[in-house]
Amino acid sequence: MRSTVAIRHGNTPVRHRRTRLLLTCGTLAGLVFPVLSFAQALTRPGFDLRRHAISALTLGDLGWLQTGAFVVTGLLSGAFAVGLWQALRPGRAGTAGPVLVAVYAVAMVGGGIFRPDPAFGWPPGAPDGLPDQISTGSVLHTVCGAAAFLSLIAAGLLFARRFVGQQRPGWAAYSAASGVAAFVLTVPPWGEQSASLRFAAGAVIISGWLVVLAQLVRAEDE
Repeated sequence: MRSTVAIRHGNTPVRHRRTRLLLTCGTLAGLVFPVLSFAQALTRPGFDLRRHAISALTLGDLGWLQTGAFVVTGLLSGAFAVGLWQALRPGRAGTAGPVLVAVYAVAMVGGGIFRPDPAFGWPPGAPDGLPDQISTGSVLHTVCGAAAFLSLIAAGLLFARRFVGQQRPGWAAYSAASGVAAFVLTVPPWGEQSASLRFAAGAVIISGWLVVLAQLVRAEDE
């Protein structure tokens, strides 16, 4: 069956297997970031998810772990974008979908390279509040974070439309709901007191959606 599908898509069996491997990277990308992030959030002394953003885990002695989570997630997402490009084109969302995931990939790598400023007592010894001056690296980290969220929010709505066209209303509703929920949690100007928890929840939602998308597209490509 795989050989038949590969021929129908104009691919050799080797290229078909490569595409499936790239699609699997989407599953890994959706798991790596939340698993590593919450493992650290629950175990690093002094870190409080009610006050400190997940991205602040890039700071301190073990900051390289969270930096790695950002970069590895970005690289895996980039591979997934290539897999989507190969699997979906020239069908629905075959161009815009992979491009949006690629934007997410670049933004996640950037989020690891550029770090937020120490604040709210994290890492230990940091000021109790916000810093007097915001560094360029912190600004770029914020820009990367916004790009990461917005790209997958847009992708969620895009693929919802694709699922509607495929007459898969359940997955369409899930995809749209994920995009809308992530938007509501991260974009409107809520109070700063809940920002860390809201963004953490948003990260879980878009990461989970990425896992589901990878599984669905991979099943289509069988």
